Amino acid sequence: MIPENRIPTHPGEILQEQFLDPLGLTQVALAEHLGVPVQRINELVRGKRGVTPQTAWLLAQAFDTTPEFWISLQTNHDLATNRPTKVVPRLQKAG
Repeated sequence: MIPENRIPTHPGEILQEQFLDPLGLTQVALAEHLGVPVQRINELVRGKRGVTPQTAWLLAQAFDTTPEFWISLQTNHDLATNRPTKVVPRLQKAG
């Protein structure tokens, strides 16, 4: 369930605070380990980029999580930050 009164934490913040910091890893070290540009990791950590399915797989392998974990974090954040202001009435059966 998506909280209505707060935005779920961006997966980049989770990556930094729950994975990189405790392991003493830098963004550069992670990027090298994953074989991706440092800019991709930096933008993810800064919340300027989202977790793609490809990145989710890489992070899951590196940190012994699942790709679903990373995609779920991203989806929850995206849904909360893109909640529509317009209310659409429920469709009713014709007839």
